[in-house]
Amino acid sequence: MPAPASPPPRTRLIGTIGPASAPPERFLALLDAGLNVVRVNFSHGDVAARTAAVQNVRQAAAARGVTLTIIGDLCGPKIRLGRFAAGPAAIAPGETIRIARGDGPCTPTSLTTSYAKLVDELLVGQHVLIDDGLVRLLVMEKSSQAVTCVCKTGGALSDRKGVNLPDSKLTMPSLTPKDLADLDWAVANDLDYVALSFVRRPEDLYALRRAIQQRGADIPVIVKIEKPEALGHLDELIENSDGVLVARGDLGVEMELWRVPLFQKDIAARCRAAGVPVIIATQMLQSMVENPGPTRAEVSDVANAVFDLADALMLSAETAVGRYPELAVDVLARVSRETEGYLARHPIADPSPDRISVASVTDAVTHAAAQAARELNARLVALWTASGASVRMIAKHRLPVPVVGLTWDERIARRINLMFGVVPLHVEPAAEPEEMFRRIDARLIARQLAAPGDLIIVVTATRIGQVGATNALMVHHVQPA
Repeated sequence: MPAPASPPPRTRLIGTIGPASAPPERFLALLDAGLNVVRVNFSHGDVAARTAAVQNVRQAAAARGVTLTIIGDLCGPKIRLGRFAAGPAAIAPGETIRIARGDGPCTPTSLTTSYAKLVDELLVGQHVLIDDGLVRLLVMEKSSQAVTCVCKTGGALSDRKGVNLPDSKLTMPSLTPKDLADLDWAVANDLDYVALSFVRRPEDLYALRRAIQQRGADIPVIVKIEKPEALGHLDELIENSDGVLVARGDLGVEMELWRVPLFQKDIAARCRAAGVPVIIATQMLQSMVENPGPTRAEVSDVANAVFDLADALMLSAETAVGRYPELAVDVLARVSRETEGYLARHPIADPSPDRISVASVTDAVTHAAAQAARELNARLVALWTASGASVRMIAKHRLPVPVVGLTWDERIARRINLMFGVVPLHVEPAAEPEEMFRRIDARLIARQLAAPGDLIIVVTATRIGQVGATNALMVHHVQPA
C-alpha cells in the first residue's frame, strides 16, 4: 500500500480569470500550479466573454478531477472618470481642474464622472483621489454645476480611471442596476459565492441578501472591506456574512496606508474566531503582472498573510491580464507551503476559549474534535456536512492536519473548498454506522488521504442529511477495503 500523499496546501489560492488565464490550456496550468478558487470580476469584460470563461474553467476542473469554487465579484458603486475625447491627459501639481456635473467627455481641465450626485455631495476642503490615489485633488470652490479643485499630486488621467472620495459621506446605493443584472447572471450560472463591493454598513449586506432571496436563489455572500465606514460595523458584518475579503487596494486609498496592515490582522483574527472565511487581496504579487518573479517585499507580504492564518489569498491582475499567470500562482503556492511548514514547526496557539464560541451543539462537538485531533495526533478530521457549517467551525481551529468535508452535495463541496485546510470529498451517506465507515475509509484510501491503521476523528450526526444536526464525535482507525 503506498504511503498517504502529503495533504494539499491549507491556504486556498484564488485567481481572477481574464484574457491571460481564460483559455483552457492556460487555465489547466493554473490548476496544476495549485489554484483552488476562481474570481470573476464583473467590472471588466462582457457577458459573452464571462460565460465562455466560466465554461472553460469548469471543463478544465472536470478534466483534472478537482473541486473548483467560483466567486462572482459585483462592481458596487465604484465612481469612475468619463472618457477623454482627445486621449489621455496629464495634470501637474498646482494646476486647477473642474469636476463638472453630467456625463460629457473629459478634457485636460474639466472632468466628468459616473456618479451623478458627486457635485452635490463633495464639500470644500475634501479630497478627490484618482487612479488609486496616484492623482490627488483638493476641492477649493463649489457651485451648482461643478467643483473647482487644485492638483496636489499630479499624474496621468485616462478613460474610466477610478475615483475615491475618502472624506465624503456618499448616499449612493450599495447595489447598482448593473449589480442586479450581474446577480441575475450569477444565479443563472450557479456561481458558488457573490462578493459585495464597497460595503459601508450592514444594510448593504442585507440588501444583497434580499435581492438573492427575491430571485429564489441561495448564494453565500462575501463582504469586501474597502471603505473606512465598514470598519465601524465589523462584528455585525462578519456575523452575518459567509466570508470577508480584505480589499487592501481601495482601503489603502481611503485611509492612511500604514494602518491597513493592522486592520488586516484584526479582521483576520475576528473572522477566524467567528468561523468565517477571510480572504486577503490586492497586489499580492503585483510586479509579476510584467515580470516572471516577485519582489522580496511581495514574498514577505504573502508570508505575512499566511502568518495571519487567512483562509485564502487572491491574485487580481496577476492572473487576469498578467504575462505570467501560472508563475504567479506557483509563487503564491510555494510561499504559502513554506510558511505553513514553519507554522507546523512553530504553531500559533489556538484562540482562548473566550474567542471560540461554543454556543451550539455543533460548535461544542467541532471544538472537541479539534482538541481530540491534536491530543491523539490524528491523521485527519472528517466531517459529514449538509450545509458546510460544521466544516467552518472546525476550519477556524487551523488544524495542522487535513479537514475532510464529507458531502453528497456538489454545491456544498464547492463552497467549503474556500475554507482553510478543507478537502471536499463526495461520499453518499449510509444509515448504518458500519457501512458509513466503510465508505469513508474507501474514499480516504482512494484519495491517499489516509492509510489502513491511521487514526482519524469523524464528526457526524444521528440524522445525516439534516442541517444543524451534527451531534457526534467518533475516534476511528481506518480499515482496509
